[in-house]
This record gives sequence, structure tokens and C-alpha cells, in this order.
Amino acid sequence: MKPVDPRLLRYAASARRFFGLGALLALAQTACIIAFAWLVSSVVVSAIAGASLAALTPSLVALVGVVVVRSALVWLMELNAARGAAVVKSELRQRVLRAIVTLGPGWLAGRNSVSVATLTTTGLDALDTYFAKYLPQLILTALATPVLVVVLFASDVTSGIIVLLTLPLVPVFMVLIGMATSALQSAQWEKLGALSTGFLDVVEGLSTLKVFGREKRQAERIRYVTEEYRMSTLKVLRLSFLSGFALEMAASLSVALVAVSIGLRLVGGDLGLGV
Repeated sequence: MKPVDPRLLRYAASARRFFGLGALLALAQTACIIAFAWLVSSVVVSAIAGASLAALTPSLVALVGVVVVRSALVWLMELNAARGAAVVKSELRQRVLRAIVTLGPGWLAGRNSVSVATLTTTGLDALDTYFAKYLPQLILTALATPVLVVVLFASDVTSGIIVLLTLPLVPVFMVLIGMATSALQSAQWEKLGALSTGFLDVVEGLSTLKVFGREKRQAERIRYVTEEYRMSTLKVLRLSFLSGFALEMAASLSVALVAVSIGLRLVGGDLGLGV
């Protein structure tokens, strides 16, 4: 499973603009992260050394400026994600509709119209979360991680080595979790299709069902399928929460090892507070 489906770039040209602008915003955010960390360290070290408030004022003002700029960049990235999702969904829906018109009613008659409707509505609406949450973080992670590792190596080689050794744990966990989630998502999509198909069949044949007094039985069937879909959704959510915990644990391991290493070297006098 690839991080980004190449078909997205092939079938939705507007996605390229989203990725381009997202990359620029991610690089700017990375610069803000580095500047924020450096300024905080500088202020703390200077305060410990006994610097006056007047001497710390320029750094504090710069720190506030970095926070404001980073907040603006986060807002711009969210705006870019929202617009990208809307434009890409519109473009993909137009392609689907044009394909249906090109293939003609004969092709559509041999297909399940409910699955086509589900694809163009609920299916494409799922891109909102994909663009709003996943892709911005993917772009930021892909660009920020190597830059931050290089900066960390330049500041402290030992910490850089620790991060470099523990960093692969995160993508390993992501791959394992993604493989498990993929199966559940596929099952959930099948249940949604069954629910949509069953509901449409009942609506289309409602008059016939009422004539023969079978409408209540179909209501029970829809209730059963809906409950199955609800349970599968809860399973996906449960796995999502567990996956978040696993990724946080993997990331926390790296931070904890770096913190312990720095603390021991500070106590031993092998590392100074200078930045």
C-alpha cells in the first residue's frame, strides 16, 4: 500500500497544486519549528545564566512572532487541504459522470446503480478526511523529518544517532497498522454497499411489499444490516484509537531516550547548556 495513490495525480490534475503548495507550507512550518526550539533554548539558557528581562526581550518578541507565523501557516495548510479536497472531489465526480455518459445506459443497466451512487457520494466524500488530516501530515512528515534530523545531528551527534536508530520504528508500526486497517475498511465498504443496495431495493419494491404485507420483514432486514455496519464502524474506530496509541508510544520512546541521554550527560558535565 503506497502512501499516496498515484491514480490521484493521474485522474485529478488539481491535486498537483495541492501537493506543491502543501510542500512549501510544510517547509515554512519546519523552519518555524527549528526557530521556535532554538529561541526557547536560548531564552531558558540565558535566564538560567542570570540575564535581565531587557536582554531577553528581543528573543521573547521573536518567539511570539514565530508562534504567530506558525499559526498562520497551520491555518493556510488547513485551508489548502479543504480547497484541495473540494476541487479534487468535484473533478473526480465530473470524470465519473462523463464516463457513465460515454459508456451509455447499456453499461449502467448491467451494473449495480447503488454502488455507482455510493462511489460518487459517500466514497468521494471520504476524501475530505484524506486531504484534511492524512495528506498534510504526510507532506509535513516527509519534508520535516530529514531536515530536523540534520539539524539535530549538527547540534548533538549523540541525540541524532538515537533518533536515527529509533525513527524507523514509526514507519514499521504504520505499515503494520495500515495492513490491519485496510482489511477492516474493505469489509466496512462492502457492508455499506450492501446496506445501500438493500435500502434501494426496499424503496423500489415498497408498493409490492405492502400489497403482500411483507414490509415489516424487510424493515427487520434493514435494521440487521444497519447494525452490522455500525459494529464494523466501531471496530474500525477501535483500531484507529489503538493505532494512535501505538504510534505515540513509538515516538515517545525516541524522545525519552534522547531526554535520558541529555540528562545524564548534563549531570556528568559532558554536555553544556550553550546553544
